Amino acid sequence: MAGYVFLSPWLIGLMAVTAFPVLFSLYLSFTNYDILSSWDMLEWVGTANYEKIFTTDPIFWKSVRVTLTYALIAIPLKLTASLGVALLLNRERRGIGLFRSAFYLPSLLGGSVALALVWVAIFNGEGSFNSFLSLFGIQGEPWINDPDWALGTLMVLSVWQFGGPMVIFLAGLKQVPTELYEAASVDGASRVRQFFHVTLPMLSPVIFFNLVLETIHGFQGFTSAYVISNGSGGPVYSTKIYTLMIYDKGFTDFQMGYASALAWIFLIAIGLITVVFFSTGRFWVHYSDGGDS
Repeated sequence: MAGYVFLSPWLIGLMAVTAFPVLFSLYLSFTNYDILSSWDMLEWVGTANYEKIFTTDPIFWKSVRVTLTYALIAIPLKLTASLGVALLLNRERRGIGLFRSAFYLPSLLGGSVALALVWVAIFNGEGSFNSFLSLFGIQGEPWINDPDWALGTLMVLSVWQFGGPMVIFLAGLKQVPTELYEAASVDGASRVRQFFHVTLPMLSPVIFFNLVLETIHGFQGFTSAYVISNGSGGPVYSTKIYTLMIYDKGFTDFQMGYASALAWIFLIAIGLITVVFFSTGRFWVHYSDGGDS
């Protein structure tokens, strides 16, 4: 009982802030709840919301396509950039701490509105990026207003904030025994072969950890897409990521029951992706204490 008493603040928070809202949203997904009406007007509609999502909602499939495109491109690029910078920062040199802090700084800003506004100022038609291109005689594009480039600006913003996984990769690199590199060097292995046959296998648990976290984080992106598109997901739905669609249905169209159904589909999809990662991880993730390698 003493243990539960000490755990009670966390248990109360879990039930009130997380568990109850999640379960209540599941109930709402089978209703026509619209926020504005009283609870007496609420009607049970069964699976009508889910049927509408998969059969008659054209925005749903566009949103899925945009979200998958964003995730499949931005997440691998972000992990590649974070690993590459971590390899550069793993060497002990004068002022290395300053460089590590500088590379991590963008991640401290997170998905803030201020950072998204800065991105708008950089990539709009008269932004600083086009001003830079004009120095070389290159005619820029209205990047955030062009359907072909708007999503790309969101990807660049996501990749630029690689500081979080970079720090985790850097910690993993510190745990790789130097004896392995010395043995590989004695055997005549080049730096490239050492990277693929020593560094990557030893880092595979860290890669797996970052992959799962960044996948979940990538699918949950919202603030930058909302600010850059002024909440519309435009131009022409090119930045209509899934979380933005959920927000629009719930708080713009006041279809909270429909939005709850979208959210549960989202939850199940991310859960299935995570299951795939864990089920396939045993084929490429190698756990070792370093001493027996």
